[in-house]
Amino acid sequence: MAKTRIGIWLVGAKGGVATTSIVGLIALKKGLIDTAGLVSQLPQFQNLALTDWKNFVVSGHEIRDVSLVEAAERLADDNRAIDPKLVAKCRSELQKIDQRIRPGTLHKVGKTIAALAAKDIPREESPRQAIDRLQQDLVDFVESEKLQHVIVVNVASTEPAVDTAAIPESWDALKPLLEKPRKCPLPASSLYAIAALELGHSYVNFTPSLGSAPAAIDELARLRATRHAGCDGKTGETLMKSVLAPMFARRNMPVMSWVGHNIFGNLDGKVLDDPINKRTKVASKDRLLGEIFGYQPQTHVSIEYIESLGDWKTAWDHIHFSGFLGTPMTLQFIWHGSDSVLAAPLVLDLVRFTDLARQRAWTGRMTFLASFFKSPIGVDEHRFDRQFQMLEDWAAQG
Repeated sequence: MAKTRIGIWLVGAKGGVATTSIVGLIALKKGLIDTAGLVSQLPQFQNLALTDWKNFVVSGHEIRDVSLVEAAERLADDNRAIDPKLVAKCRSELQKIDQRIRPGTLHKVGKTIAALAAKDIPREESPRQAIDRLQQDLVDFVESEKLQHVIVVNVASTEPAVDTAAIPESWDALKPLLEKPRKCPLPASSLYAIAALELGHSYVNFTPSLGSAPAAIDELARLRATRHAGCDGKTGETLMKSVLAPMFARRNMPVMSWVGHNIFGNLDGKVLDDPINKRTKVASKDRLLGEIFGYQPQTHVSIEYIESLGDWKTAWDHIHFSGFLGTPMTLQFIWHGSDSVLAAPLVLDLVRFTDLARQRAWTGRMTFLASFFKSPIGVDEHRFDRQFQMLEDWAAQG
């Protein structure tokens, strides 16, 4: 029997998260690394029909003029996030993948992201023309690599927020707007989602951008009998919030205020230095506390670009809570890690679980993947233990 070949199509294919994911996948195929950080390698998931790492093929869309090898070497040499020897062992595969990566779209990505784009990236397309071009890239990828299915994962930089009230709720009402550049409110992340879903492929939004969140795009997924998930990968500070907040709630210790300061210096940090882009990210990081507590403590989330930190991010949180006898107390924590290394294994896990959902003919929102996201679409539960139980329960259904 011929082995099943599954495509991974990364939007923002030469960014830090994508590059680290690609290096990680190559290293897994070669047996160069262990499986630390990979949820899909936990014992409770080992009896599932998860696709072997060797059966995944990678390509993607990118708007910048940079080579994949250069991106990996920068993570190794400048940021010390990846072992340079590991990059060297993956170099030939990185060069081959680089040849498959195609130009992305700039439709409503915001001025900060657009300023990063190479000169040859199309700038005058209608949304429909952009989607058609992106789809042709996916079709060519499937044909050239003899793929059974493609999973598109958006790991590009955060787009400005969108007025969702301007987006029609049905696919029939939204579809004509794709022909009208000025009237179409959708950003690039949503065009990538439509490109994938219209073809019957899967879409995962690892960013805070709009992506497949609109009801009309969910309807499209169901019409095409495919699936999607998102948004905003939960890798660090917000992961800690989703673990710690339930503890305060269950011990009946009211939280009066929760302040989080985040500093990092990679390309995503540079984009988030623009206040318009930053608002999208802050909203995603800040919403879960009120939903877990049932009341809204005073909160503050800051994100600051500190160029010297490179791919390393530090989050310092100060939690002021009330104990017995009304005595105020404080919990503080510091989370320090490589932004891309924290995210990359989750990207690979999401691809594996999404492909299993395809095998099980799942359609629509993959709500069982909530534990991977800060703002999981279609899910109101934000407590990490209960979100993870959703994944385990779904996995056990067989």
